[in-house]
Amino acid sequence: MKKKLFALTMIVVLVLTMGLMTGCGSKDDEVLVVGLDDTFAPMGFRDEEGTLVGFDIDLANAVAEEMGVQVEFKPIKWEAKEMELKSKTIDCVWNGMSVTPERLESMALTNKYLNNKIVLMNLADSTLDVTDAKQLADLKIGTQKDSAALEVLQANEQYESFKDNIVEYDTYDVAIMDLKAGRVDVIAVDQVLGEYTNNNLDGAMKECTYSLGDDFYVIGCAEDNTELRDKLNENLKKVIDSGKAAEISNKWFGKDIVVFVELED
Repeated sequence: MKKKLFALTMIVVLVLTMGLMTGCGSKDDEVLVVGLDDTFAPMGFRDEEGTLVGFDIDLANAVAEEMGVQVEFKPIKWEAKEMELKSKTIDCVWNGMSVTPERLESMALTNKYLNNKIVLMNLADSTLDVTDAKQLADLKIGTQKDSAALEVLQANEQYESFKDNIVEYDTYDVAIMDLKAGRVDVIAVDQVLGEYTNNNLDGAMKECTYSLGDDFYVIGCAEDNTELRDKLNENLKKVIDSGKAAEISNKWFGKDIVVFVELED
């Protein structure tokens, strides 16, 4: 009788344990953990009260609402984003992330959702204007580590002539501080960040004539997580088709720069 009672007890414990484990799994499925650099205005950054705000914050919340999940935003080191995805500490990277050949290989990327380009900026009161990549050989260039701007610089046909002039920073905020202090001559930066930051600096910077090229933003999932990538694409399209994405874009950029362009491999 004792053996039967013990066996029955173990079965009940096992069933309860499995139920709890299933419940935890379901709860996890209801949360989308988004990795981001929380200094990247206007995509995702802290306001004066320390609240996380930005275009991608609003867009991620709108897409998550369509998906029926909650969003948890997790600040990460930008250069560690692939590691964070592989270790599953985050579900996706959603923070003004550009398409690059390396990311095409290491992540499952969504369709392009925002039109941007990489520009050079210097101080507004400077007489310098970069009109040709050849000028970069004589200039000190600041940019963020592991950024699309850095990769575009490295792919430039004149790279060998200016590669030793590049200074890499942990954040664009520090790069801009060094530009203002005269420690670099220009910064290579995403246009959306440069324009937004410049507005907050009362026009202290200006965009150079020479541009480093067009750029598009995507959301990155772990390489083997195509299921989440497809869900994000599906619900991102719903938010764009409803006009909500255009509304968010106008809020942050004063214009609609949202796109939904299929990603080419």
